[in-house]
Amino acid sequence: MTESIDKVTAPACTPGQTAERAAAVLDEVERAVVGLRRVLELVLIGILAGGHILLEDLPGLGKTLTARSFARVLGLDFSRIQFTPDLLPSDVVGAPLYDQRSGQMVFRAGPVFTQLLLADEINRTPPKTQAALLEAMGEGQVSVDSVTRPLPQPFIVLATDNPIEYEGTYELPEAQLDRFMMRLRLGYLAAGDEVAMLQRRLDRRREAIDLRQVTTAAELIAMRGSLEQVEVSPDVLDYAVALVRVTREHPQIQVGASPRGSLALVHLARGQAVLSRRDYVIPDDVKAIAVPALAHRITLRPELWVRQVSADDIVARLLTSVATPRTDPAAAADR
Repeated sequence: MTESIDKVTAPACTPGQTAERAAAVLDEVERAVVGLRRVLELVLIGILAGGHILLEDLPGLGKTLTARSFARVLGLDFSRIQFTPDLLPSDVVGAPLYDQRSGQMVFRAGPVFTQLLLADEINRTPPKTQAALLEAMGEGQVSVDSVTRPLPQPFIVLATDNPIEYEGTYELPEAQLDRFMMRLRLGYLAAGDEVAMLQRRLDRRREAIDLRQVTTAAELIAMRGSLEQVEVSPDVLDYAVALVRVTREHPQIQVGASPRGSLALVHLARGQAVLSRRDYVIPDDVKAIAVPALAHRITLRPELWVRQVSADDIVARLLTSVATPRTDPAAAADR
C-alpha cells in the first residue's frame, strides 16, 4: 500500500535565474555563518544537485548553525535529530500507536518527515538506527508496517559527524556513506573572520540572528530543475569518468568509487557551473567538486591510515595525474 502526497508545484527557472537566487541565498546565510563562503557554496551546490551532505568536523565550528540557516533562508521545514546510542529506528521514521479515542492504530510520523533534516552526530547511534535513514535518503520515502509513506519534497539530509571522538561511536558503513552526495569539512576560521564573528555578536546584543527567507520550497525545486539545462560536453564526461576510474586502479586505494560517484561528480559540476553563471560545464567545475564528491566513496589500504594519509589527499593527487581536456563550449559556439 502506498500513501499519496501532494507535489509542490514548481515554476520554470533558468540557470541564470538560479545563479541570481543562489547568490542571494549565500549572502543571507553568510550573515549568520561568517568566513566560510566556499563551504556554503558547496552546501548549496549539493542541495541544488538533489543530494544529501555530510559535514564532518570538530565541535563548535558551525555545522548546526549552517543547517538551520539554510533551512530558514530556503524556506524549508526543519527538524533536528540528536543521534545517541539508545536511539531507535522508530524514533527516526515514526511508529504506529494505539489511539484510545478511536480504537485504531494511528501512525505517528517521526522527525524524518520534514524538508531539511539535521542528523546531528550520526556516528553516535548504532547501525540499525543509521540504516533507518537509508530508504529515506535513497528513495524519499519510508516503509512502516507494509505501508510506504512519501516524504515531503524537497527532502534534504545534512548530517554531522565528529571525526576525533571514537569512544561510543559507530563508523558509518560504506552503503550509508555512499548515500551522501558530498562530504565537507568546515575548518577553523581565519583570525580576521573570527574577530568579525565576535564583533557581529557584540553589535546585535543578542544570541539569535534573524535571517530573511529568500526562496520557497517550490522555487528551490525549480532551481534544481534548471541544472538539467546545463550542457555537459562529451570531453567533460570522459574526463569525469577517467577521474572515477583511476580511483579503482590506484595502488593505494583498496575500493574505488562506484558509478554513483560518477553521477554525483557530473551533477555537482553542473551546480558549480550555475554558481559560476554558466550554462555549460568546464573541466575546472569537475575539479572544484571532485574531492568532496569522491573522497568519502573510496577505501584506502590499511597502511595509509598509519601514515596519516587521508582520502582527500589521495583524490587531490589524482586530479594532477589525469589529463585535463581543453574544451570550451562557449568558444566553440562563437566560431
